[in-house]
Amino acid sequence: MVRKTLDSPEAVKLLVDSFYEKVQVDPLLGPIFTDVAHVDWSKHLPKMYAFWESIILGNNAYDGHPFRPHLIVNQQHTLTIDHFERWLQLFSQTITENFTGETAEQVRQRATQIALVWNNKLEYINNDAFMNG
Repeated sequence: MVRKTLDSPEAVKLLVDSFYEKVQVDPLLGPIFTDVAHVDWSKHLPKMYAFWESIILGNNAYDGHPFRPHLIVNQQHTLTIDHFERWLQLFSQTITENFTGETAEQVRQRATQIALVWNNKLEYINNDAFMNG
């Protein structure tokens, strides 16, 4: 397969679709999406197209609060660094398999930042709940 540049809505859709195909069959992440979050993929994927288009293409396609659903899932099943590391591993693998160029590397770095920040937020919330609960 020819690797593409990550510079169009079609490329973002390929990234998201390819990534979530991996997520759905992953033994660590798949059950979180299926059994805990009960993700409706017909609704989730368009949100993810918009989210990543906003980040990659700067088109403001996404209007929402991306951290909030993770907070809700975390209340039902504690998300740990293992979940975020696996998410990042699959995301990075998807970029490597499908894309080339500077934008692909920037998106990989941005995904790493998002994973680290969200993990830190949840870790803080989980420890705070543990300490005060």
